[in-house]
Amino acid sequence: MTTRTAFKILTADQWAAFERDGHFRGAPVDIADGYIHLSTADQLPGTLAKHFAGQQNLVIAEVDLTGFGDTLRWEPSRGGALFPHLYADLPMSAVIATRQADS
Repeated sequence: MTTRTAFKILTADQWAAFERDGHFRGAPVDIADGYIHLSTADQLPGTLAKHFAGQQNLVIAEVDLTGFGDTLRWEPSRGGALFPHLYADLPMSAVIATRQADS
């Protein structure tokens, strides 16, 4: 894939821990699956609707994908679309922007 950025959706508590620790090991679903789930810009609305409907105070972190090498894999998921999966901790240094999710 040629996408240089992807997005991680975090709860307010997850974001606070990420800021405190300087890295993110993953949400419970990420830890259970063995990788951090990310979404492209086109995939983001579907991810929000499917996995975060009705949740408040969500933070969307835009992640620079260029430095992850082979720890970033594009794998089929929802509807066979290729999603970026990070098989490593997400460092705060890779976050290039944040915004609040629309409630």
